[in-house]
Amino acid sequence: MTVREWDTEKYKGVFVAMYSAYDDTGKVSKERVRKLARYYASTGVKGLYVGGSSGEGILHSTEERKQVLEAVMEEVAKELIIIVHVGANSTKESVELAVHAESVGVDAISSVPAIYYRLSEASVERHWQEMIDSTSLPFIIYNIPQTTGFHLSQTLFKKMARQDKVIGIKMSGESVFELQQFKANAEKPLLVYNGPDEQYLGGRIMGADGGIGGTYGVMPELFCRLERFYREGEINKAQQLQGKINAIISKLLSFPSLYGACKAILSLRGIETGVPRLPLLPIGEADSERLIELNGEIEKLTASYTSLQV
Repeated sequence: MTVREWDTEKYKGVFVAMYSAYDDTGKVSKERVRKLARYYASTGVKGLYVGGSSGEGILHSTEERKQVLEAVMEEVAKELIIIVHVGANSTKESVELAVHAESVGVDAISSVPAIYYRLSEASVERHWQEMIDSTSLPFIIYNIPQTTGFHLSQTLFKKMARQDKVIGIKMSGESVFELQQFKANAEKPLLVYNGPDEQYLGGRIMGADGGIGGTYGVMPELFCRLERFYREGEINKAQQLQGKINAIISKLLSFPSLYGACKAILSLRGIETGVPRLPLLPIGEADSERLIELNGEIEKLTASYTSLQV
């Protein structure tokens, strides 16, 4: 299959970086995973990014990661585009997850470099290549240097991107310039996803084809509306909405952990996903009042934008 045969259009748009879902004892709950996936399928998002940072994939065992993906696929595989993060510290485990992902019918796989060790570009290239070669699925590079410690060079990026199965990059670095350079330096049409939620509009303006983000999970309709404003050329409206979204993100970041706050907000809406897995912190009773206020703010803003006719 050549790159021109991939239907890259279906991969464009708003993708929620899906959260973990545990039972009350901290074990992965397939029932809660399915309920969360069902919720997102009702919001208008294009798809889900499963097992990434927001999904705490790095904190899960291989079997847990498989369980989460299986539950997602059972619930929404025919409705949403599913991209699964298969990266792990060991290449062997990453390949096992990639092969499993193909067996359950995902649309694409993705991976960060292995973390902890400070790896050479040759090591990262080999790590990714083993995953790419293990399936017939398209592959999306996940670049997040602030957590992995690996800064993807344009040289390695261009080399990887020449391959037919490499169809895109999730750019979670904080530089819009670097995002634009990945888009500009690809030697073929290539998908670029904006990673930092607070600059969704900036990323789209500078060439991103959509976004994959964690805070989308508590305000998916707002990011869908932001995408719609951009596509329809309503840049002033998009700018205003991005500013309001950023005010919410700033408040989310004021809690002991971002994911703890997001999962607690879902709980207020009747969507139970448990608390984050340590060392990620849960939200304590002292923050409950602020959390209720923030959830009310998000719901009010969402209602005001979903009622618009544009």
